[in-house]
Amino acid sequence: MITEERLKILTESAKYDVSCSSSGSARKNEGGMGNGYVAGCCHSFTPDGRCISLLKILLSNDCIYNCKYCPNRLDADVPRATATPEEICELTIDFYKRNYIEGLFLSSAVCKNPDYTMERLLLTVKKLRLEYNFHGYIHLKGIPKADPLLMKEAGRYADRMSYNIELPSEKSLKLLAPQKSKESLLLPMKTLAMQTAQFREEKKKGLIKGHFLPAGQTTQMIIGASPEADGQILRLTQALYQKNGLRRVYYSSYVPIVHDSLLPDTAVGQLREHRLYQADWLLRFYGFSVEELLSENENLATEFDPKCAWALKNMQLFPVEINRAPLEMLLRVPGIGSKNAYKIMEARKYTKLSFEDLVKMRIALKRARHFITCNGKFFGEKNEYSVRGLLAAAETGENAKQLDLFSILSSPQNAMIALSGQL
Repeated sequence: MITEERLKILTESAKYDVSCSSSGSARKNEGGMGNGYVAGCCHSFTPDGRCISLLKILLSNDCIYNCKYCPNRLDADVPRATATPEEICELTIDFYKRNYIEGLFLSSAVCKNPDYTMERLLLTVKKLRLEYNFHGYIHLKGIPKADPLLMKEAGRYADRMSYNIELPSEKSLKLLAPQKSKESLLLPMKTLAMQTAQFREEKKKGLIKGHFLPAGQTTQMIIGASPEADGQILRLTQALYQKNGLRRVYYSSYVPIVHDSLLPDTAVGQLREHRLYQADWLLRFYGFSVEELLSENENLATEFDPKCAWALKNMQLFPVEINRAPLEMLLRVPGIGSKNAYKIMEARKYTKLSFEDLVKMRIALKRARHFITCNGKFFGEKNEYSVRGLLAAAETGENAKQLDLFSILSSPQNAMIALSGQL
């Protein structure tokens, strides 16, 4: 059994990895414990409103690498601990039976060598699946430079794998993580994508059964530890989505946990990370390309979200008529999300929409009204500078703040809205 002291060290060491969220896995329970299907895991919300989580832990934090930004680097003066595969399995099952978790996020520092570490990680997930009959969600961190055969076998037991790209350029990797290279990080992603496609093809032909990374693969980048601009970061993101079929790219704001002369002394802050996630959303769900949003050496605007910033640069395209605009243009209107864009497309088959109808759809008209007309009527500002001011105010205004449950429930009317789910 793992001791409380080692458990604290290994879970604390794992907290800096953000590349995990809802699973999207199709793995079903086949007579054992746990279920990775539909619900997902790791501080995610299911369709029925449940918040579920997973055990996030390292197999070992005793690393042979000396990455400058890493709190577990070789020359860091920190407590070291290593768990056995059996201890991780027992802990996972014990926590699952207590209803603490729905799954496991397992990573490790590189101890001894990449193959040894990957073998231990693989042994852990195999034991969980085959000996402990665990069918819950498992996210496994791959070890760069490990044997591709180990990676391929791990894909049969894990729901998701991730190889963290760490830094946005090869130059920064050479400076801050000299034992890693661009090729050692990108090649496993490419190989996994090929292995996934091959598995699906063979499964269609009935040559093979089971699963191979049903929740795909992700990666993570540290933002602000190196000097790359947002434009360069998002170009790399776009390439990863297009070439390697990644499900998600995660961004982690640099925090000066480890002090080094090659690293900044101050934290980046959450706003830059937030803007990158917003831009990432536009790339994945709104049909934008990076080239439309910003140049390679440019950073995202801080005063507006990326869609507003794009719209302000392209005012000649607006306003658009809400009852006639094609879907791809509706998706580019600030204040209209993807779900509402499809609702508008469906609703206008039966009637001409008015601003009152858009209010009922809960469209953010504080932003959208400057870029649309309804039946030829325009209720926004025509002056571009006024629009900029109003959008900036809306970004920092009351509607941009997180809702306070107790203030919401302070009046009977607000309480009824909360109960009916209209927030």
